[in-house]
Amino acid sequence: MKICILGSGSSGNSIYMESGGFPLLVDAGLSRRALAARLLSIGVEIESIRAVLVSHEHGDHVRGLPALHRAHGVAVHLNRLTASGLLGRDFPAAAFNYFKTGVDFRVGPFTVHPFPVPHDALDPVGFVVSAAGCRVGIATDLGHPSPRVMERLKNCRALILESNHDPILLENSDRPRSVKERILGEMGHLSNRSAAALLAEVASEALQDIFLAHLSEECNRPELARMSAVQAARGNGFGHVAVRLSWADRASEVLEYD
Repeated sequence: MKICILGSGSSGNSIYMESGGFPLLVDAGLSRRALAARLLSIGVEIESIRAVLVSHEHGDHVRGLPALHRAHGVAVHLNRLTASGLLGRDFPAAAFNYFKTGVDFRVGPFTVHPFPVPHDALDPVGFVVSAAGCRVGIATDLGHPSPRVMERLKNCRALILESNHDPILLENSDRPRSVKERILGEMGHLSNRSAAALLAEVASEALQDIFLAHLSEECNRPELARMSAVQAARGNGFGHVAVRLSWADRASEVLEYD
């Protein structure tokens, strides 16, 4: 299996995954042009993408989806409540392949488990995506590390986990109080400290890599996010875990698992 974070942040989120020659995206929050450029930077043609898994309906996760579907007929997999939030955004209902949150489904060689996450969307989900003996956990928008999320993210080879903000930087920012309260709330976004606590609970000998995702450009610093995660991994006896960063303006490195 191959994985690459094509972009992560408030300007757009998308993850590339491939197994057995079957490429898919998790979310398509970048414009079609940006998606094409990021994919090409890792040697992938956008025309090859077969499917998109949609975590929730917020624009930074679906911005490029209508154009991607119109241009290439990509299969769109999402739950019904999320779909209801997309209808009227250039999407015919016939474009959708529905899954039930909490129920496994297949997309090509991938087995996908969508699980609920605490976020202020209609029916937001994280994913555990498995293929060829490799298990990858994805949770990029969540307000707190709920017990259900922690249970689902155990025993993964790789994690893609939100580490959105440093609370002090957020409090000292110029953002309106209502925005700060939303981000800090139970249905908002995960702080570096909360991401580290989640990592400490789910890390195992099986875990090789963690990508920190959805870092705020204004209210976080890459070195702060990475330090929190490294300390959590090492402090719990999992110093072998590689802590990697993702970026809003470029693709990450491509990881490949046998």
